[in-house]
Amino acid sequence: MPAVQIVILAKSVKHGEHCVAGKCVDTGRWYRPVSTPEGAELNNTQVMYKNIHGTYSVKPLQKIQMGFLNHAPLIHQPDNYLIDSSIWQQKYKINLDELSNYFDQPDSIWGEGNRVNYELIKSRKVNIEQSLYLVQVKELKLYYNQDRRRRASFIYNKIDYDFAVTDPNFDKIMCENSDLKGVLCISLGEDYNGFCYKLIATIF
Repeated sequence: MPAVQIVILAKSVKHGEHCVAGKCVDTGRWYRPVSTPEGAELNNTQVMYKNIHGTYSVKPLQKIQMGFLNHAPLIHQPDNYLIDSSIWQQKYKINLDELSNYFDQPDSIWGEGNRVNYELIKSRKVNIEQSLYLVQVKELKLYYNQDRRRRASFIYNKIDYDFAVTDPNFDKIMCENSDLKGVLCISLGEDYNGFCYKLIATIF
């Protein structure tokens, strides 16, 4: 399939490696590049891109041209695309104030609560049309729970949520007391003990 230019909206931690996702510049469609048809994470080499200055690890807000072998949807992650062996190329970037051009506006974040029953997804009683959302939220609060796990609470469309955070910049954001935009990239994770958990992949 032809190469696709994607705005990177998530780069988070998955099994000690990387989960990357973004939207096609031309169509607005979500793409989650994966390394296997089963949806495996990307290693350090696979998230590298080239520009005129050298080779670097991809970051949110960059426009990256990627090559794919084929669409590789899973029932809980229909946006998966299997990467090919080509090196990613940077095509400039967007500014924070351009994020609103890529917002999703679902009625809810896959219903209420912090997870979705995987059996309900498999039986199609719950239909996952996309496994990623970029949303503007209210009353965003980042915190560590009693186990020092990274979490965030917020309100979206009058619904209270509290999710785990996989953004590798979480500690830095907390230490610097950063001025947040209240924009989150939220991902539906893989099956874990019968549930797909809702994860905050990137905080803007």
